[in-house]
Amino acid sequence: MKIAYIGTYPPRECGIGTFTWDLVDAISSSPDSASFVDEAFLVALNDHDLLYAYPKEVKLTIRQEQQADYIEAANFINLSGADLCVLQHEFGIFGGQSGVYILPLLHRLKMPVIVTLHTILKAPSYNEKAILKEICNMASRVVVMSHKAIEFLTSIYNVSKEKIVFIEHGVPDIHFDHALAKKEFKLESKKVLLTFGFLGRNKGIETVIKALPSVIKEHPEVLYIVLGKTHPNILRHSGEEYRNSLHLLVKSLKLSDHVFFLNEFMDPDQLFKYLAACDIYITPYLNEAQITSGTLSFAMGVGCSVVSTPYWYASELLADGRGRLFDFNDSDQLSSILNELLGQPDVLKELQQKAYEYGKNISWPKTAEKYIALAESILGEPCQSIDKKETIIDLMLLPPFSLAHIKRLTDDTGIIQHAKFGIPNLKEGYCLDDNARALLMALMAYKQKKDVAALEFMPIYLSYIHYLQNEDGTFKNFLSFNRNFMDEVGSEDSFGRTIWALGYLLGNAPNDAYYQTGRLVFFEAASNFENLKSIRSIANTMIGICYYLKSNPSDDDMTERLRNLAYVLVAHYEDNCTANWHWFEALLAYDNGILPLSLLHSAEILNDEKIKKVALDSMAFLTSHTMKDGYLSIIGNSEWYQKDGPRSVYGQQPIDALAMVLMFHQAFHLTRDKKYLNELYTAFMWFLGENDLRMSLYDFETKGCCDGFENYGVNRNQGAESSLAYLISHLTVLQAHEEFYKSDG
Repeated sequence: MKIAYIGTYPPRECGIGTFTWDLVDAISSSPDSASFVDEAFLVALNDHDLLYAYPKEVKLTIRQEQQADYIEAANFINLSGADLCVLQHEFGIFGGQSGVYILPLLHRLKMPVIVTLHTILKAPSYNEKAILKEICNMASRVVVMSHKAIEFLTSIYNVSKEKIVFIEHGVPDIHFDHALAKKEFKLESKKVLLTFGFLGRNKGIETVIKALPSVIKEHPEVLYIVLGKTHPNILRHSGEEYRNSLHLLVKSLKLSDHVFFLNEFMDPDQLFKYLAACDIYITPYLNEAQITSGTLSFAMGVGCSVVSTPYWYASELLADGRGRLFDFNDSDQLSSILNELLGQPDVLKELQQKAYEYGKNISWPKTAEKYIALAESILGEPCQSIDKKETIIDLMLLPPFSLAHIKRLTDDTGIIQHAKFGIPNLKEGYCLDDNARALLMALMAYKQKKDVAALEFMPIYLSYIHYLQNEDGTFKNFLSFNRNFMDEVGSEDSFGRTIWALGYLLGNAPNDAYYQTGRLVFFEAASNFENLKSIRSIANTMIGICYYLKSNPSDDDMTERLRNLAYVLVAHYEDNCTANWHWFEALLAYDNGILPLSLLHSAEILNDEKIKKVALDSMAFLTSHTMKDGYLSIIGNSEWYQKDGPRSVYGQQPIDALAMVLMFHQAFHLTRDKKYLNELYTAFMWFLGENDLRMSLYDFETKGCCDGFENYGVNRNQGAESSLAYLISHLTVLQAHEEFYKSDG
């Protein structure tokens, strides 16, 4: 049998990686595997584009936030000859919202899958629940490490009990003598308390530190060792803030001689020496929501006397006298327990003996035996057709998402409007439309991909919008490169696109400062909503209002303003609609998909069937004239498409493709009809060569998008409008792909 493993893996410093390493080693070394497992390899997860010097068994890596890597991994595993796949699941190690990127990989695998769950949430979000249910649906068996996990899976996630297998967290079969370990670390005269693992605020180290003064009064020889590095994700976002706060607490309590921080990620041998040297192991976690703990398992395996808060896994593992529990955040209760145990060596020894006896049953060799038996059982079963959804969107054809060209176009004022080929054209300066689109794109990129560059761009685009707002709430549009205003009041279209971006910001702001600024500008502009005449400006404004109302549904005044604007579009539709012309004007012009899109958004908010019908009818009409040959053929801007007249083919522009992508995405979101995902993907492929000229508008070298094409070929200039249209479309495809795999159908 050939096994493919998927998970994090050393040298990446990660608890799941340690588990994967131990599992692979234990199965490969087990006598039971000699006649059954003849080959194994790893597919390892990288984080934030970091690279690691992996050992030879790692045959492929997945970059956490690169969706295409997951598809490539599925294809690689399918072609590898693997008979079985073993996946380690933890929400934080896979890309996409709540780790959704793992789903398309699992859907494509053509062999049975064992999934080991390291986290099972009691109160999951909608996405977390949907994703975990789908993972369990795809798995042949789901391995859990506590009985509480079985309870949650069956009662919360509706997983069949027959699919769930209980296998204890393995413990390395490493043992050191207590006295010798103490001697090696020169701790013979100390009573050693120990906590190890990645540091973070949920670990509750301060609870132990606050308990120490009362303990030291009775046992002045006590030393508390805190062993472990700060968790990489915390370090990335908050630095050593928590560790520094602990040092300050130690100093304020005058405990510097009794607390020692060892900021290292230990190899197993060294770690187990510290465990052997300790007298009491403490896990002071701050809340109950932990379904398993490798650190606690290791301590039990070594035979430590353990004192812990009653989180789920500890309550289960320390039952029947195998350890002692104290309440969350209760330093006084902890100090009482520590004084009792340190003052009664016989009681302490009894705890150690019970832990040791239990630990003998959870060694990695025993755990490996259970995994091997499970694999044999699965492969001995008749082949069953596992319910796997067909992938509608093929991410393998998407270029990697890149903000390289946007970075090239953006300076400290805003995004430059035009480009000569891939080089910013400073002579043309800046415009409001593009900075609004850029803000929308940056918000989407940060929300979906946690792109740090996108976060850094946001205040630039938002400050441009704020700078160009007039006292009456309208906006100027154009600004020269030397920061001179080029107009007094911009177009209604630029106004509407700005409201769209601001509305999206109010529902997706990454911090309060951006939210408050966006809210200020949005409501300064709101007095102008009813004055709009251009139906595309009205449509763009409606979309912004809809995004605002999604996060502020109780704003009845804004809801009624949305309804009034929607019925302005409905009236235009009714005035122009005939038996063969289901449209808002007597021509199809530019940015056409925005009109049905705005009504699709409004229908979702207002729950109005008339608005929904006009949206779907006009969308069907537009689709029939632009996608009848199996690819998107945009209405050209040279002469447009007059009712009963000839259709213009050339002068096709990316903003029209973007409008179609967004329109089909919202149609799927509203109706859950998967045909709209096919049409969305078809529309997006216009950028990559599925168009009238069969030429790609996306430039794989500059990472920009060309400004469109004429009958002579592609306009190779790569301005902000076209490049942002591509990037927003790309992000929408990724979002639609996630939604597809989270849907029940």
